[in-house]
Amino acid sequence: MASVLPQLNGLKGAALDFLFPRFCVGCGGEGRFICNSCQAGLPRIQSPVCQKCGQPLPGSSGQTICSNCLNWKAVIDGVRSPFRFEGTVRKAVHEFKYRNLRAMAGELAVYLADCLRENNISYDVIVPVPLHPKRLRERGYNQSLLLAAGLSKLTGFPVNDSSLVRKIYNVPQAKTGSVEERRQNVIGIFSCVNEDLHKKKVLLIDDVTTSGATLNACASVLKTGGAVTVWGLTLAREI
Repeated sequence: MASVLPQLNGLKGAALDFLFPRFCVGCGGEGRFICNSCQAGLPRIQSPVCQKCGQPLPGSSGQTICSNCLNWKAVIDGVRSPFRFEGTVRKAVHEFKYRNLRAMAGELAVYLADCLRENNISYDVIVPVPLHPKRLRERGYNQSLLLAAGLSKLTGFPVNDSSLVRKIYNVPQAKTGSVEERRQNVIGIFSCVNEDLHKKKVLLIDDVTTSGATLNACASVLKTGGAVTVWGLTLAREI
């Protein structure tokens, strides 16, 4: 029976692709959510980057830490993202996050796995940034959890989505203005509710980062809960 299951899964996938064909979010071509041609033109973040937040640095500056990170003593150990939040990547995130295109999670997780290998980040467990229960009911799913689950399938590392919770329903970060407003907006909204991450190296997953305030707020409570290190990994970052 075990040898038959992969074949059945393959047939199921083929049937779904036939009934609900995939179209590229960039050009509309059929076959994949991001076709090979559009993939080649994705806005990748190139080295050198800030060793803390992952923001691109001027190649001739000799810097290793950006000025923002020098002035802001963040708790998170570091953040990495494969793409800038623009062009086809912005379209993909929008469709995935707001248009119920959940099936895209597997393809997007591949980019996260590639970024992990390139940056050699050490971790024990994958933790998605949680949604407040009210927003989860409104959206119907947590896009960060879908990305985390897709990454787990590719890497074999487990997902923990029960330790970190969002206890306060706050204004979405996208609706805030300055960096300081973003940092203030996430103060005290997260909590680590058990000891399952004690002495663990955590990989925190979200779709997009701008100021890093949300990831850092999560890292703060995770470390208070006993996590040894917390790294953030997002599909894209707003530059």
